Amino acid sequence: MIATARDALAVLQAYPEKPDGLLAVNADVTEPAQLTAAVAAGLAAFGRIDTVVNNAGYGLVGAIEEASDKAVRELFEVNVFGVLNTLRATLPTLRAQRSGHVVNIGSVGGFATAAAIGLYGASKFAVEAISEALRGELAPLGVRVTIVEPGGFRTDFLNDSSLQVEPASIADYAAATRPVREALAGVAGRQAGDPVKAAKAIVGITEVPEPPLRLQLGADAIERVEAKLDLVRRELDEWRHVALSTAL
Repeated sequence: MIATARDALAVLQAYPEKPDGLLAVNADVTEPAQLTAAVAAGLAAFGRIDTVVNNAGYGLVGAIEEASDKAVRELFEVNVFGVLNTLRATLPTLRAQRSGHVVNIGSVGGFATAAAIGLYGASKFAVEAISEALRGELAPLGVRVTIVEPGGFRTDFLNDSSLQVEPASIADYAAATRPVREALAGVAGRQAGDPVKAAKAIVGITEVPEPPLRLQLGADAIERVEAKLDLVRRELDEWRHVALSTAL
């Protein structure tokens, strides 16, 4: 397994027993040359790549208007362009093999977002679109694609290390965003999802012949996806006559 991180030492510290088959490599997803080097190191060590997991990313809290241009661009640099950089580095190998599986870690917020987390949701919506198109492009080549849509899992995602919070600077948005800000702060460290079970589920879908395009993880993820599907169906039916009225 090739495990990349901005500091490979962090990987080795997480696995002090240094399991066989683990290759820890420095690679920042915003630096394409580092990703190319990591792939070369992995191929030299193992000869092939079977699964690519795009997991790098972080969250951003704030109303759309409150978030600075710098904050948004940096978010997309990691959450979206980091995925694209990794794909450009790894897909030539998967295509040449005519086999492999791309697993993009999205979020239920990339399917159904909300006030105060819309820009994070937008970055994950982009990963949804990339994954959906990529599946069609790679299927004829024998390469599979899945996007994982987790709900709340008890990781450090809601800690300062993984979540950037923009100041609540515009009073008009307080009614819409304060409940979300408070909920995120209150649930940190108490999320219902077990990350070990999530990891096992993700590994599991890489071992089946026909993996899903989307995999929701957690009861909260299912609830939010079902609610959005219901809303889309309800509005589609309600406004169908307008949609159909536009034909020549």
